[in-house]
Amino acid sequence: MWVVKIGGSLSHDPSLRDWLTQLWEVGGGRIVIVPGGGDFADRVRIYQKEWEFGDLAAHNMCLLAMTQYALMMQGVLPELVLATNEDMIRRALRNGKVAVWMPIGLLTATPNAMTNWDTTSDSLAAWLSTSLNAERLMVVKSCAVDSGRPLELLVSEGVLDARFVEYVNDANYVVELFNKGDVGLMRERLLNSPAA
Repeated sequence: MWVVKIGGSLSHDPSLRDWLTQLWEVGGGRIVIVPGGGDFADRVRIYQKEWEFGDLAAHNMCLLAMTQYALMMQGVLPELVLATNEDMIRRALRNGKVAVWMPIGLLTATPNAMTNWDTTSDSLAAWLSTSLNAERLMVVKSCAVDSGRPLELLVSEGVLDARFVEYVNDANYVVELFNKGDVGLMRERLLNSPAA
């Protein structure tokens, strides 16, 4: 099983449809998509600044932002299966489908290590990859990404969130970063990798 995190920055980019279509065509039964927050989450930052509420509320609102992006993805490609928990994800994969995670199960009434702006959808994708015992985490960004650069540098440059390295430090899975134009490379990886 592979987790593919599609950045919210692709939410207005024509390449989004290509990514979703290619993942669906060659990734059935193997792929879980994690949506970013995109401008849905950007609105949360604006409201938090305006109303000065805490990070717990902002965190929960950002989970709903990711959920909106998931719903949009499935609206763009109805063959994708929405899943809110591990059982639903595994059922979709067993049925040969591609799952899109809606992280509403992480909504919480109490602050925890995730309820801050250092933990965004990047780290949540890593957390899900660990929870699902995934083989690979592919993070798709709209900016140019040098996959050979150390993750710490990408964090310091703001390409990945502040906690990402912590989440993947002891990971049993491969972490790869892709630019939005790398859909062909992702397809090649899937086609040349044996199905689990």
